[in-house]
Amino acid sequence: MRLDQDQKREQDENAILDLESEPESPLAPPADLFQRLGHYEWSFRDHRKKKIVPPPEVMRTFSEQRNIPVFLECRIPKMTEDVARNALLSFVNSKCCYGNRAAGELAIQELKQQTLHRYRLETFNETRVSERTFEPYTNSLVDGPQNGVPPQLWDIKVHVPQMFQEDTKKFRVPHSSLVKECHKCHGRGRYKCSGCHGAGRMRCVTCCGAKHRSKYQKRCQMCSGTGRKRCSTCSGRGNKTCTTCQGEKKLLHFIQLVITWKNNVYEFISDDQLNFPRELLSTARGDNIFKEENTLVYPLVDFLYPDMALASQRATAEHKAAFTSTSRILQQRQTIELIPVTEVHYQYAGKMYLYYVYGMENKVYALDYPERYCCGCTII
Repeated sequence: MRLDQDQKREQDENAILDLESEPESPLAPPADLFQRLGHYEWSFRDHRKKKIVPPPEVMRTFSEQRNIPVFLECRIPKMTEDVARNALLSFVNSKCCYGNRAAGELAIQELKQQTLHRYRLETFNETRVSERTFEPYTNSLVDGPQNGVPPQLWDIKVHVPQMFQEDTKKFRVPHSSLVKECHKCHGRGRYKCSGCHGAGRMRCVTCCGAKHRSKYQKRCQMCSGTGRKRCSTCSGRGNKTCTTCQGEKKLLHFIQLVITWKNNVYEFISDDQLNFPRELLSTARGDNIFKEENTLVYPLVDFLYPDMALASQRATAEHKAAFTSTSRILQQRQTIELIPVTEVHYQYAGKMYLYYVYGMENKVYALDYPERYCCGCTII
């Protein structure tokens, strides 16, 4: 007996379980339906009201977290006329409304290649909120307060997805389940049909209950001359199965833990004087020359590129202020990439034009390409 009590006490104190995901449940029970469950002592004015739970404070210092950042070799190739022309041909051939004759016959006059710097800070954090929900009770075992105090949300261990991969999962909090009578049907499992008001039959809409459609017809064929027909809403039963409890008459209420893993990205691209949409650079692949990944990363100080150092200091400060009070930071990663951008000036049919080749994959931006046809597609 003593051993059983010790085991139960140890289970209640740990209460750290790997949980299975729980499905969602609709509709709202009355606010006064619930009782207090240990530290889950808040009242609800509506169903599914979420309570954000801040994580416990974790004392971290950079000296404990510091890893040596990685500097990588730059591998940006020099832009040539052949590469620039082939990039434009590939771009043109991917567009249904672009002709490839101009791309093949243009005369390149000048190549202006430059390299932009892109700084990124990724903060992978975990947020936990709790909400009350329910599901039909099917006489399954009830893990309620009689088995112990529900654990704190941040004490519940779950499987963390791969770092920087976003995900959302829902889990049932141990010892938080309660069985209550269904508030929708008041424990009956069924309720009166709103279409026929429980009669099972309703007035025929074809003859409006007159039993015949006109003075030239003896009887209405739709209702066989009775003036009434079976209710289509309840199939003539007069009542419907309660959709809230699915006919089970009782509901299993419990506290649901909702965990969201999100990758928050701060991005800064160095200034340039190009007539080029900067949002395109966010999707371009660059050449990574610097990478640091850890639970917390250092802001860059006295870095080779001052604008990157300032961006790093702003980013780390903003993410620390935004996420440490309401979520748990699991991992951070900061990188610096070089993005090649080449301004290509060319002549075609006696006129001057230009286009841009950007990114390591040689993407093309050509706003004024001379051989375009209107076919209703979107030009990017």
